[in-house]
Formats: sequence, C-alpha cells, structure tokens
Amino acid sequence: MERISIIGLGLIGGSLALALKKAGTGREIVGFSRSSETMATAKKCSIIDHAANALSSAVKKAEIVVIATPVMATKEILASISRHLSANCIVTDAGSTKVEVMQWAEEYLPANVSFIGGHPMAGKETSGIGEAYAGLFQGCVYCLTPARNATPQAVKTLKTMVESIGATPFFVDAELHDNLVAGVSHLPMLLSAAFVTATTRSRSWPEMAKLAAGGYRDISRLASGSPEMNHDICITNKEKIVYWMDCYIDELLRYRSLVAEDGAELLKALVQAREAREKWLRKGRP
Repeated sequence: MERISIIGLGLIGGSLALALKKAGTGREIVGFSRSSETMATAKKCSIIDHAANALSSAVKKAEIVVIATPVMATKEILASISRHLSANCIVTDAGSTKVEVMQWAEEYLPANVSFIGGHPMAGKETSGIGEAYAGLFQGCVYCLTPARNATPQAVKTLKTMVESIGATPFFVDAELHDNLVAGVSHLPMLLSAAFVTATTRSRSWPEMAKLAAGGYRDISRLASGSPEMNHDICITNKEKIVYWMDCYIDELLRYRSLVAEDGAELLKALVQAREAREKWLRKGRP
C-alpha cells in the first residue's frame, strides 16, 4: 500500500487527506501536526489513518511527503526530514510561493529524492482542520514546479495524484509562478486587508458598520485569512508583490482622477472593467 505523509493538517493538508481518501486509491495517509489537538481531531474524524508523533516517524517509508504548512516553516521541515526520507521518495509542498522553496529543497534534500513544488489554487478565508473538506480541490488549477533532479516517473506520479483529487495540473517555472500569483492572489489579499484597516480605523466606523453589507463582506473576505500564512507569502515574494502593488496604486490614482473630473472617461473605464471581468468569467480558468 502506498504511504503518503502529510505534514501540516490545516485546511489544505486536511482537505488533501480527505480528497485522497475519497479518490479511493487505497493509500495509507499518515499525518503530522505540531498541535496535539489538531492531531487528535484528524484521527478521530478519520481524516488520516495514522498520527505520527514526530517528523522523522511521519516520513518514514513514505513514497510521497506533502508539506502543507505556512511557507516559512517549509525550510525547517525540509532540513529536519532530509535524512529520514526513503530513496526515491517524492517530496512536494503546497505553499503559495515557489522560488525560495525550490532553493531550500535543493539545499537540504538528498539527490535521490525528487522534489516537485506544488501550489493548489484553492482555499477559503477560514483555516484549520475543522474547515477541511474533500471537494476543496475539485476543478481547481494545481501548480507543479519540478526540481532539476526530479525524475520523470516522480513527475508522472504526482501529476496522477493531483488529477485523482479533481484538480488540473499546471506546470510552471518558479519565477513565473511567483510573478503570476503575486498579481492574482497575493495582491487581492493585501487589498482586502488594507480595505478593512482603512475603514475600521475611521472615526465613522461604528456608524459605517451598521451599513456594511454584501459588498463590504465580499471585498473584506480575504482579510480573514491566516495572518501567519499571509505574512510568509509576503516575505518570500516581496519584490513581485511590491511590483503589483505599484501597478494597482497607479491604476487607483487614475481612477481617483477620473472620479474628481466627473467626466465621460469614468464611465468608459467602468465599462471596460466590467467587460474585462466578464470576459475572464466566460473563459474560465486555464
């Protein structure tokens, strides 16, 4: 029986365990979390088959190891598990940035281990094992970034695993990945956080809060994400996020001018924005 070890049993790790079980592939799922409460919940709810009491035992005899933790924790985990991995083991992660993760993998993992960076473009604003569900990855794009020493068989195996949970594999270079997600994933998270702080710090917030409804809820949703996870995203993808923030600031200043001018150009810009979004919705994800 193939053994898959999942390190980190939050929303992503827990959902992956459930999705793999639902796929009915007969895999044995071993889980590890630094939280004893999370481990107990995962075992009690049959999210995992076995709960490991240490990183070394978690990865022992595993064919696939998935690191589903905040990005900055990945470095320490790779260093800790490196000497306990079986030959020809496949190691992957689920982090939202890839350049630094790929560098850590090359630095710490032995040559006979295939590392394939991973990033499922799925999630919720809530986190934790209690939010995990098997359908999280259904229909989502799942980014894969093989390391230079990853074997073709390892790449094929992980691709098959991704497909088994209902996701679409998308092979992408680490640099390109980090630039793309900085614009479509990391920037929206920061915009949401800034939107919340700008409004809630206002002296008028007590009155504004009474009027805040669906629009406020939709835009502020991403601010409810894990602060630790979002912090790690920012410090491991700083330059690309700052680039996209500058692009947004320029565009926001353009809209500011259009609003101040109160002319036909504002209507034109709003029509263009709506049409661009509707075009994206019609085409769907790649």
